[in-house]
Amino acid sequence: MRNTADRIRHAISFEVIGIILATPLAAFAFHLPGGDSAVIVVASATVAMVWNYVYNLGFDHLMVRLRGGTEKTTPIRVIHALFFELGLLALMLPAIAWYLQISIWQALVMDIALAAFYMVYAFVFNWAYDRVFPLPEWQEKA
Repeated sequence: MRNTADRIRHAISFEVIGIILATPLAAFAFHLPGGDSAVIVVASATVAMVWNYVYNLGFDHLMVRLRGGTEKTTPIRVIHALFFELGLLALMLPAIAWYLQISIWQALVMDIALAAFYMVYAFVFNWAYDRVFPLPEWQEKA
């Protein structure tokens, strides 16, 4: 299982790269001023960073309990990304609607689009992260 320092490195690197990619994409896709796009993306990233730590810690404990280890298959990675984004959606939807002074429906559409981007990004990022920083227990199987 990953240690605290590794989890922090993972969360920070995930969010920094995500902010760099998502801010201009959100501004373009939703016709937002750059400042509003940055506020939404950075606020979401901050909440997501905390959620990332809590969620991944819980997910790994569940993996150990149910499977005896933390190595993820492709279907487990898809489930991991999907439930991460659903939890983040529940946390962020009211804040986005309030900040942009839009309806919950409009915020939901915006959040679903951002979540779709981040689901794909999370899948690719986590797969790459696991290859760059593999756990010793995974190396023993190779």
